[in-house]
Amino acid sequence: MAIKKQFLKSKPICKVTFTVPAAEAEEVVVAGNWNNWNTKAEPLKKLKNGTFKGTVNLESGQAYEFKYVVDGQWQNEVEADAYTWNDYAATDNSVINL
Repeated sequence: MAIKKQFLKSKPICKVTFTVPAAEAEEVVVAGNWNNWNTKAEPLKKLKNGTFKGTVNLESGQAYEFKYVVDGQWQNEVEADAYTWNDYAATDNSVINL
C-alpha cells in the first residue's frame, strides 16, 4: 500500500493518490471522514497488474482519518502518517496529514 501527496501551488488542495496491491480483490474503496465514511464514494480502479489506484482532492492543512474497504473488509494503510483510536469501530483508523 502507498500514499502519494501532490500539493497544488494555485489552490489549498492536495491530490492524494492511494495505491493498494490486491490482485485477488474484486473491489477496493477508500472511505474516510472527508466523505462521511461512504463505502461507495471513492472506488479505486483496478489496474492490469492487480493494483488498485485512485486520486482524491483534499484540503491542505488538515488531518483526515480513513481506511480501505477491500471486498467488504476494512483495512488500514501501513504507510499512514499516524493512527488514531476509533471507539465506534473499536479499532485504529489510518491518518493522513496534509
